[in-house]
Parts: sequence; structure tokens; C-alpha cells
Amino acid sequence: MHIPHELPDEFPDETVLITRLTKTNYLFRRAASRYDAVNRQIFRIESEEEPTADEVLEQLKKERLKLKDQIARMLSRTERRM
Repeated sequence: MHIPHELPDEFPDETVLITRLTKTNYLFRRAASRYDAVNRQIFRIESEEEPTADEVLEQLKKERLKLKDQIARMLSRTERRM
């Protein structure tokens, strides 16, 4: 089963860097792990596996977006240093 919005889907040109940072950078790993957890929870809600209020879903989507922006900044900073 494919879960939409996984990090490799969101950053297809950065999969190698994502893998490397996940292994070597604690802050990146923590952000990526939280992103994955939130994204999977959103998927369960949207697939009606885990019903919840619309407000909760919207809050989770906002959190996912903030995490995605944070991850994008980390990827960008790392690329500039290379």
C-alpha cells in the first residue's frame, strides 16, 4: 500500500540526501520521523480507518506542512554546503 505524501514523493530529487541525513543528523531524523507519523495518521483518517473530527484533520495537515517546510530548509542548507 502506497501512502501519499511520503518524503521521497515530496522530494523526489533528494532521496539520497534524505537517506544520508536520516542516518547522520539527529534533528533531521527527528523531523522526518514526526513528519512520517503525522502523514500516516492523516492517511488513516482520510481512508476512514481512524475517524476523527475535521478540525483534528486540519490541524494535522498544518503540522505536516510546517514539518515539510522545516525539512525542505534542512535539505537546502545541506545542499549548499556540499
